[in-house]
Amino acid sequence: MGYQAEIESGREAFSYLIRAWHERNGWSHRVLPGLAEVLDLGRIHNSQVSMLRNRKLASPGPEVFLALGRINQWMAAPGGVQAGPLAGHPDLIEALGQGGRPLLSDKGVPLGPGDLLEIFVGLVPPPRAFDLRIAEEEAAGLSFALADLLCAGRPWRLCRDQVLAAYPVAKAQRRERFAAVMSGQRDYSASELDAELMDLHRTLEGLGVAAEQEISADRFLEVLRQKARLQQEAGLEDLAAAIRQELVAEGSG
Repeated sequence: MGYQAEIESGREAFSYLIRAWHERNGWSHRVLPGLAEVLDLGRIHNSQVSMLRNRKLASPGPEVFLALGRINQWMAAPGGVQAGPLAGHPDLIEALGQGGRPLLSDKGVPLGPGDLLEIFVGLVPPPRAFDLRIAEEEAAGLSFALADLLCAGRPWRLCRDQVLAAYPVAKAQRRERFAAVMSGQRDYSASELDAELMDLHRTLEGLGVAAEQEISADRFLEVLRQKARLQQEAGLEDLAAAIRQELVAEGSG
């Protein structure tokens, strides 16, 4: 892998890490900038958090990693999050009361500024619990699992209108691609699934299944992976035998 591909892979991994961190804690994009300012741990703007989450911030300055790493270490300090330093900021106290889980390495060590920078430039992978990247070899199975999940095993023509209404993307090309995957005409590639994951996750909320905080993006992906594994283990029944069973069932009905 060349250095440019390595950096791009790191940016992608970092975006999922930041997204998962926010989702697991139920934070808005204003929480981290607010903490950085109040605790004087560095400087990061709301727009930078948003762009990091969406892979649009190509070259964040060192103060970004300094702020994120210091906040994370403060959250992981012995005794847990302390509300004292946040006196006068009830919105931050409420946010951390809702969720104050830090980013931990696979060995349980809080990630600091240097660790986050290494992840961003692709030198090291993110902790396994925060790595939502999708491998090319699993993309087809996940596409199949996605279609089966969002239609609850029903034919696409019976749920098409409802699912398309819940899909939150307006761009025609993406909507056509989504419909093609759902109907089984094509599969998502790994890179396409990486880019679509958050909107596919929001489709669940649009269908009235659950609020975004109740089923996080990482949990949604794990459900798809489990479903894909079960589908693969079940294998494909002989088509002719399956049709004969259907005819027999209909004939005896």
